[in-house]
Amino acid sequence: MSASPLQDGERAWPKVLVSYREPHRGRSLLELMITLVPFLGFWTLAAMAVHHGLWWGMALTVPAAGFLLRLFMIQHDCGHGSFFAHRKADDWTGRAIGVLTFTPYDYWRRAHAAHHASAGNLDERGVGDITTLTVAEYRNLPRSRRLVYRLYRNPVVMFGIGPIWLFLLKQRLPFGMMRSGMEPWVSTMATNLAILVLSFGLIWLVGLGPIILVQLPVVVLAGSAGIWLFYVQHQFEETHWSQRPQWQFQEAALHGSSYYELPSVLRWLTANIGIHHVHHLSSRVPYYRLTEVLRDYPELRGIGRITIMESIRCVKLVLWDERRQRLVSFTEAFQAAKSR
Repeated sequence: MSASPLQDGERAWPKVLVSYREPHRGRSLLELMITLVPFLGFWTLAAMAVHHGLWWGMALTVPAAGFLLRLFMIQHDCGHGSFFAHRKADDWTGRAIGVLTFTPYDYWRRAHAAHHASAGNLDERGVGDITTLTVAEYRNLPRSRRLVYRLYRNPVVMFGIGPIWLFLLKQRLPFGMMRSGMEPWVSTMATNLAILVLSFGLIWLVGLGPIILVQLPVVVLAGSAGIWLFYVQHQFEETHWSQRPQWQFQEAALHGSSYYELPSVLRWLTANIGIHHVHHLSSRVPYYRLTEVLRDYPELRGIGRITIMESIRCVKLVLWDERRQRLVSFTEAFQAAKSR
């Protein structure tokens, strides 16, 4: 094996990762089937149990949510054109999954592409990101705006209310892209229509109760897990933020995204999304090939690595300290200001 690209700087990585970008289409189809079929199975069992008054059936919403989360990760790869590496196959697979995840595919894909193009850039925050203020920006806010930011960053709001707002309400209209042409509108309206048709069909088959007691909890649970994953992938102490001309794509991708080390079961359910620094370096690498990259370049395991326990502590990190070049808590920011 040749010398590590780290010796040549971050710019060498995208060229190295080109050889991992080709998906195995049979493997992709298998990945889709072993995710979709269990999801449908757990959902059906939960709906049947609830329909017959067996409340323990609601416990089955947990594994159903796990497989829905994995379906969202497949939708995510489709948005990058990396799942089948065939534009029409990826797009229509992503659109179909979007009906189950309550996520308009084309609208989400455009927002997510903006996130990848500007991650870690202080000048281009606001699209597809967790809103993050610098210490100076927070201090300059009026008290009412500070309170709003504190509420937004509260874990109950972020991971409890947030999924309900995002997946059940916000994504029903193309917020942020109202004037960006027809595609976001067609995507959201077509997804909404498909959700309605599917919902009425399920109500006719199993009744309204299972829809409320099964489908909504499944979407919210999966959404909460998805927001958590997205959060810890960029909101960790040693993440990277900078402004132009200092901001560079490769550096921001490698050091502004984490390697979230998870147990094997969770790594499988989350489709290796924890190997996020590699994903940001080359989003065309299929998720099931990201482990190959770590196998061949083990030095990447030490960059941005966070464990589950470390990720829990990251929740308190809410402001970017430009002076210290790291995320800090409200308490740290206050103490630093007091000491100065």
